[in-house]
Amino acid sequence: MASEHLVKSFDEQLERLNASISEMGGLAESQLQMALDALSRRDTDLAQKVIAGDARVDQLEKDVAQQVVRLLALRQPMAIDLRGIISALKISSDIERIADYAANLAKRSLVLSQMQPMRSMGGLDRLGRLVLAVLKDVFDAFATNDVQKSHSVWLRDQEVDDMYTSLFRELLTYMMEDPRNITACTHLLFMAKNIERIGDHATNVAELIQFKVTGKEMTEARPKGDKANYVKAEAV
Repeated sequence: MASEHLVKSFDEQLERLNASISEMGGLAESQLQMALDALSRRDTDLAQKVIAGDARVDQLEKDVAQQVVRLLALRQPMAIDLRGIISALKISSDIERIADYAANLAKRSLVLSQMQPMRSMGGLDRLGRLVLAVLKDVFDAFATNDVQKSHSVWLRDQEVDDMYTSLFRELLTYMMEDPRNITACTHLLFMAKNIERIGDHATNVAELIQFKVTGKEMTEARPKGDKANYVKAEAV
């Protein structure tokens, strides 16, 4: 009976850990959705809500870390349980960064709301909606341990990179055509990079899902579109 109680307690703790990750993922997804809406609607109140909401994701990441420490110290898990716990810790870090990038988008949208709308905002919104769909799929894959779906997300990284590269070139063209576009386009360039990086973190999560379920890492080279023109600079 005592053994059964310990097993049940351990299972419940693992469920709570996974629930925390799912909550983090849902919040990060919502943060990106609201950031994109704030940009397209020029809604400063919504942008401020996104910025304020980042603290909740940060707190959840700390909670996950505490849960992981307790599980490792008290339960000494093995095999898939150990992989699940370690993966949860890494995934929480990726999700925290996703929420940070969403907050960055919201901050820059506050500045852009004071400027004339740019034609390329539509391209940024399309990139954002693509990455939003990728996020939804990867968090669904996490909830169901769906390796096939996580691999599909992993492959879509090239689609995200291709769209980002196209938008990058478009923005450079606008800047060369009219120097008055430089300030707004610079903000949009940083925002596009933020969104592309969110896609990269979603790909990280997809890789961790495969490791959690199978114990194997993806051996394929990570897909990257248009490597010659891929912009490596990290957005702030």
